[in-house]
Amino acid sequence: MISGHKDKALFTPGPLNTSASTKRAMLRDLGSRDAAFIEVVRDVRSRLVGLGDGHEEYTSILMQGSGTFGVEAVLSSTLPQDGKWLILINGAYGERMLKIANIHRIPTAVLRTAEDEVPSPTSMKEALESDPDITHVAVVHCETTTGIINPIEEYGKIAKAFGKIYFVDAMSSFGAYPVDLAACNIDYLISSSNKCIEGVPGFSFVLAKVETLQQTEGYARTLSLDLYDQWKGLEGDGQFRFTPPIHAILAFRQALLELEKEGGVTARGKRYQRNYEITLSAMEAMGFKPYLPPDHRGYIITSFHYPSHPNFDFRRFYASLSERGFLIYPGKLSHADCFRIGHVGRLKTSDVKGLMFAIKVVLKEMDIQLVE
Repeated sequence: MISGHKDKALFTPGPLNTSASTKRAMLRDLGSRDAAFIEVVRDVRSRLVGLGDGHEEYTSILMQGSGTFGVEAVLSSTLPQDGKWLILINGAYGERMLKIANIHRIPTAVLRTAEDEVPSPTSMKEALESDPDITHVAVVHCETTTGIINPIEEYGKIAKAFGKIYFVDAMSSFGAYPVDLAACNIDYLISSSNKCIEGVPGFSFVLAKVETLQQTEGYARTLSLDLYDQWKGLEGDGQFRFTPPIHAILAFRQALLELEKEGGVTARGKRYQRNYEITLSAMEAMGFKPYLPPDHRGYIITSFHYPSHPNFDFRRFYASLSERGFLIYPGKLSHADCFRIGHVGRLKTSDVKGLMFAIKVVLKEMDIQLVE
């Protein structure tokens, strides 16, 4: 933190606000082959498997780069040449999976639904029944385009019944929603360092079923995104194949310790849920309307419709909040004008109430009254 500088409160899906102690953990230089650093990596990998209740059946692989790098690693290096992905899509990040597969010329089938609906389990069954070439299934858990939560356990049961490999992009949910890897029949789950575990950007991580991963040697379509080869290196001498993001990993280990101190995934999820509930109540009282129906909303991020008031201008609204120390997120919907407010990261109740007060002030400045 810069001396005398106050960080803005980030009401975004990530990168997020982090603790001072997580930032301080980066104030240390280690060599990539240093025994102390190798021990940090080992500890981080072990703790990650524990968060997913993976035990010995699962392993974790750290991959340099953002979450999308990890998604591409799974999509491109865990599928045989004659394999085919079924991608369940109800937002921008499912669409990104499809784009990645297309760039690699990987065969795909698509189950696409509206952005305010979850992909139908019945339709998933029908897709698998009608296309025997499908070998792998991919879905986003929390699609932050809207904040919708997809039923990954139900999809996992279907994938298991059909004998398919199952991949969950839990980028924005892991660390805040409890996930039992085995109970959900997950073969690969991915998240990144700068999401709900509250680390800093720099790497993604994959939790993989060892039995499934072991079958993928030679499947990779790239060198740097070869998930199997990355795992073999970490399992062998504990080292990365290429330069690791040392400082981000040091910060992440501290963030994992703080997650544990807070009470684990359940306690962190409850804090985020409180942030969500305060936000939703205050926003609706001001006259804002959430995009999703109640049964599809999660507590990671919430999309709100633009007010229909003629004075509302999102750029001015956003800039005015930013000047007051609060950053919200623009919308990413294909067919509706919305903005998003995140509930995750190192945010306290006082931060949320501060944002709600700031929104009231900005609405008044813009001469907007939504509730009579």
